[in-house]
Amino acid sequence: MARIEGVDLPREKRVEVGLTYIYGVGRATSRQVLVEANVDADTRVRDLAEDEVQRLRDALADRMTEGDLRRRLQLNIKRLMDINCYRGRRHRFNLPSRGQRTRTNARTRRGTRKTVPGRGRRRGVAKK
Repeated sequence: MARIEGVDLPREKRVEVGLTYIYGVGRATSRQVLVEANVDADTRVRDLAEDEVQRLRDALADRMTEGDLRRRLQLNIKRLMDINCYRGRRHRFNLPSRGQRTRTNARTRRGTRKTVPGRGRRRGVAKK
């Protein structure tokens, strides 16, 4: 089993796909790393030789992945929250921060619906 950047790659998958299990490595980055390490993309992870695994580790060493990348993203979000900008406030209240509507949708961020009395009827219309 190939272990790269602290992640066990799935044995049955192609190396190109297996590398995407590492946080911060997508398909495009995976292809670049394989070219850099001179490893065939169609090889299965179980068929990798130890020297190929070492070349992949070396090719990924200069890229920010896994813990370092997660830490950097968390620090960026914390900085936004500390300076109290709009995006930081949205993160603090666990609301969408990229312009999505929240009147409807956004349930995964906002949680289950809470019924508020008096919100159902139109305002300004007198009762009969």
